[in-house]
Amino acid sequence: MDTNNTDQQLLDAALAAVTRGWHVFPIRPGLKKPPALHGRTHCPATGICRHGHQGWEQRAMNDPDQVRWYWTSDRYRSCNIGIAAGPSRVVLVDLDIPKSDDDGPPDHLRAQGVRDGLDHFALICAEYGQPFPGDTLTARTARGGWHLYFRAPDNVRLPSTEGDKGNGLGWKIDTRAWGGYIVAPGSITPDGIYRVVDDLPETPLRGWLTTRLTPKPVVHTTAPPPHSSTRLGAYTAAAVRGECGRVETAPSGSHSKTLYSAAGNLGQHVGGGALPYTDAETKLYHAALHMLTADCTCTDYEIRRTITNGLRAGMQRPRIPKAATPA
Repeated sequence: MDTNNTDQQLLDAALAAVTRGWHVFPIRPGLKKPPALHGRTHCPATGICRHGHQGWEQRAMNDPDQVRWYWTSDRYRSCNIGIAAGPSRVVLVDLDIPKSDDDGPPDHLRAQGVRDGLDHFALICAEYGQPFPGDTLTARTARGGWHLYFRAPDNVRLPSTEGDKGNGLGWKIDTRAWGGYIVAPGSITPDGIYRVVDDLPETPLRGWLTTRLTPKPVVHTTAPPPHSSTRLGAYTAAAVRGECGRVETAPSGSHSKTLYSAAGNLGQHVGGGALPYTDAETKLYHAALHMLTADCTCTDYEIRRTITNGLRAGMQRPRIPKAATPA
């Protein structure tokens, strides 16, 4: 492979993304994760971080001159391109394919002819009585999946979703919005190249999809009401701080173990009704963001999956704090 030609192609792809109005940042050459930057615990508190640590979402750029500097510097040469979905005002529907023969659809979907995320999304559209929204910018992933790009709604800040978790759409369908990033067209991995296949304008996210993806308030009906919300709030807040602190300082060799353990512990508070699920999930995810830029194999998908599995396990062992004794 001609390295110089590849570097130029990646630079051109990054500039093309900026031309579309997207905010981009470097992703490690040949991979799908950001390059190693200083983490929250080693932040110098200078430059862009002078008012607080800034991660990849805050560092994403929309300036062509900045892009040229990054993608021609020795450190970031040959880097793939990440799109910060939130700042780019993009909601991406990611339609994946099974990774192995053991990764097939659930029986109820298989019975309806679903083989991958594309089939499943078409089925969901039909169930809602809506046409498949194929009239928007569409790209093919390196593994053969599909990326549908939509313009984010103005009146709601949507989070990213994974599969059927939370407000997710379902099996082999992820979405990327605030807190998530997209591997941009032109990026290269061992599986191939991400390519635009329908170069259309991004159409607004459909109303029914906006409604489906908007988080609902978490209401707990099984936990007994706390006798002292102030004391119980402080108890839960301390647990959140402690577990997120463990995640933020976890060394590379124990990322998954520490994250799962912390999620399990906070899951007990979720199961006991003292902590909303979405709050626990969001705080753990932000505490784990440094894992994406660490010298390890952690991916965004694996981090979210570990958090979900840990929270679910912890919720099976609910922890209901004792009420404070009145003075």
